[in-house]
Amino acid sequence: MSAVTTTAPSEGRIGLRANARHIGALVRRNALQIKQDPESMFDAVLMPVIFILLFVYVFGGAIAGKGNQEDYVNYVTPGLMAMMGINIAMAVGTGVNDDFKKGVMDRFRTMPIARSSVLLAKIVVEVGRMLIATTILLGMGFLLGMEIKTSLLDLLAAVGLSVVFGASLMWIFILLGLTMKTAQAVQGVAMLVLMPLQFGSSIFAPPTSMPGWLETFTDYNPLSNLADAARNLINGGPVAHSVWMTLAWAAGITLVTAPLAVARFRKKT
Repeated sequence: MSAVTTTAPSEGRIGLRANARHIGALVRRNALQIKQDPESMFDAVLMPVIFILLFVYVFGGAIAGKGNQEDYVNYVTPGLMAMMGINIAMAVGTGVNDDFKKGVMDRFRTMPIARSSVLLAKIVVEVGRMLIATTILLGMGFLLGMEIKTSLLDLLAAVGLSVVFGASLMWIFILLGLTMKTAQAVQGVAMLVLMPLQFGSSIFAPPTSMPGWLETFTDYNPLSNLADAARNLINGGPVAHSVWMTLAWAAGITLVTAPLAVARFRKKT
């Protein structure tokens, strides 16, 4: 393997135009895989429907009051946009791990392409799946009574913010997929981290109803910042702090984990 790796051209010799072409080719390859295996889209298509129905009709009455589920739709739908990004991002890690098991990644590393292009192509395709999941989620929200109290541009800004943050999380899961031995291990570690972040946030309920220590935790939880930003963009309210905090988290996560993931990809055997 080391002999093969040393014969491959270094990334430094690959220009931006060639790199973009490689990413495009790999995106087409990943998209064709989805076309050949439509079942791989079940999570992106069905999760939004299940989640919004579950939380609106199981928890909506308890949080907003019986018969006021429609009011809860406007609260929880923007929060679920953050949750969609997390669940789609998790699939990237398991997919990368599975590709290594099948030898697909070893084949890519023998080609004269930038190592980062393989991982970036994965992210581009998963961003597409995230947009599909978010579109279905918003469609269900509108069917259940959600209203845009600001403007269409604000709604698109909320979607864009969710995509940016979700894309940054993908680097974490790619790194996990390259580090853990099995896809099951990737899922197990991811759930241990994500469950407290998801439920210890403002996604499902206002933090004011939580104990003081948990309310403090939600203030620093990046998912709360994203949920609050998307919620205020759609429903109206102050957005500057939560938007900038979300972008800062996304930039920080990407700057730390993307180089680690690319380095790990180069060295993994």
